[in-house]
Amino acid sequence: MVILLVQDKKIEEEHPSWGYNFALKYCIAFAAAACAETVTYPLDVTKTRMQIAGELQKVGPDGLKQKQGMVKTGLGIIQNEGATGIFKGLSPALYRHVIYSGIRMALYEKIRDDIFGKEPDGSYPVYKAAMTGFIVGGIAQFTANPMDLVKVQLQMEGRRRLEGKPPRVKGVFEALMKIYKEAGIRGLWRGWAPNVQRGALVNLGDLTTYDSAKRFLLTNTSMQDGTGLHVLSSLMAGFTATVMGTPADVVKTRVMNQPTKDGKGLYYKNSIDCLRKTISNEGFFALYKGFLPIWMRLGPWSLTFWVSFEWFRSAVGVSSF
Repeated sequence: MVILLVQDKKIEEEHPSWGYNFALKYCIAFAAAACAETVTYPLDVTKTRMQIAGELQKVGPDGLKQKQGMVKTGLGIIQNEGATGIFKGLSPALYRHVIYSGIRMALYEKIRDDIFGKEPDGSYPVYKAAMTGFIVGGIAQFTANPMDLVKVQLQMEGRRRLEGKPPRVKGVFEALMKIYKEAGIRGLWRGWAPNVQRGALVNLGDLTTYDSAKRFLLTNTSMQDGTGLHVLSSLMAGFTATVMGTPADVVKTRVMNQPTKDGKGLYYKNSIDCLRKTISNEGFFALYKGFLPIWMRLGPWSLTFWVSFEWFRSAVGVSSF
């Protein structure tokens, strides 16, 4: 620990510029996010299919019904589409994290340490952490929206084949160009409102909980700043982020996946319309469709991300988050 602190100080003294430190933390965040995304991605595909199931009372030939569970949904994807079907859309998901995770993590630290500032005792008040997490989550999600849109559409291609429909897209860049030609630059930000809402809420839960829980445990228990502390804090963060972000995630998925004509959605006018129709047709708890796979994904995702993130920082001589 002493050696690590000495290394941290040396790095900071040798590279005091804001640009260098921001870029380094940006790259570390993406590396950690890529590890977490790959490990947990099958659960993301499963929850997306669950969120679409029962939409406007429709049932597809793949047998996805309104109340079909996570295990049946996941096994059905593998059975009908092969093992690779459970990884549909991984490429744009990783491209997304080049933008999303880099921005949210590097920007959070910048705001926390240099703009809002810590208290004299080194603590960071929960209300400041919540406000910071909400802001950076919204900014990062808005910036990454085109890749999120493509990811959702690629995740649903297997179901379209089962319905006898031709594929909408075959790859990431083809999807981006198709959306752009159909609806212009605005089309790439379809569904941005629920997406940004989800990103802001998830990061409010994830970043705030991890940062606050870690500092609380360091201050009030005998735990040291190591893997055990990182694991416990990340588990708390994953659950909180799931509770706060699932309703917006359901709305986002439905708005992004709906068919369009002349760049306009055929099912929903906007996120509020989607929210209203979902509750009206399926009940309030439809907003928590896919909660279990989201939690089972966000929990391990948060765990893998935060442990990897802290380890990468230590490995390159950057101070603990």
